[in-house]
Amino acid sequence: ARKVLVGAGDPAFIAEALTLPGESTLTEQMEIVDPELLFAARCGLARFLAHGLESDLLRLYHALAPMAPYQPDNVQAARRRLRNLCLGYLNELDSAEYRALARQQFDSTDNMTDQFAALSVLANAPGEEGDQTLADFYQRWESEALVVDKWLAVQSSGRLSGTLARVESLTRHAAFDIRNPNKVYALLRTFGANHRHFHAADGAGYRFVAEQIVRLDPINPQVASRLARSFDRWKRFDSERQRHSRAALESVRSQPGLSRDVFEVVDKALG
Repeated sequence: ARKVLVGAGDPAFIAEALTLPGESTLTEQMEIVDPELLFAARCGLARFLAHGLESDLLRLYHALAPMAPYQPDNVQAARRRLRNLCLGYLNELDSAEYRALARQQFDSTDNMTDQFAALSVLANAPGEEGDQTLADFYQRWESEALVVDKWLAVQSSGRLSGTLARVESLTRHAAFDIRNPNKVYALLRTFGANHRHFHAADGAGYRFVAEQIVRLDPINPQVASRLARSFDRWKRFDSERQRHSRAALESVRSQPGLSRDVFEVVDKALG
């Protein structure tokens, strides 16, 4: 990994080579999916790389600092991607120094890519920095609907232990409107793709999404049916998670007046 980081030269290649595959991709290699084991293994590898490459990551992060105003060209985009990858790896080390580096980038950058990368790092960091940065981001961008969607998504895709409680509270936030498909996709569909928390061992993630499908169905059956697709691969998991998934799906199917759109997705999943 160090040879790639310090010797490859091309920022786009380095970033691609050092980006870990997502959990959904890794599940394809598992006969029975264990979300917690997969999460721990992926985080453990990221921390291992961060410890071994710390000085190189920090040096490269500073070396890739922008020297000119933002331009949406391939050269700058590759440098931004690699620099933000370095920032992400450094923050696997749970260091106040590197959280401060992320906050400095958040405050000083002239583009959304770098600001959102810093937000993503801090939103998944323990402590108050994440909450404060999320609040600052929302205050700055609350009038920009598409940016607020990103703000919702970064929280519903989070890996901290309180993610489900946060998402539940966001369903009551002024930024969320269940009648708006983009908001549903940003908050609820993103949570349905949150491998660790949607597939929580106690079934809480499944029950929450099932409740939201039932709530959404009378408003927009098509969007509700897409949210129901979060359960598509429930049979790939262990027997206890399957039990929770089946119960959640059956609770949806049993609803009186359920739309045909949602019924077909749920009935097929249960079949």
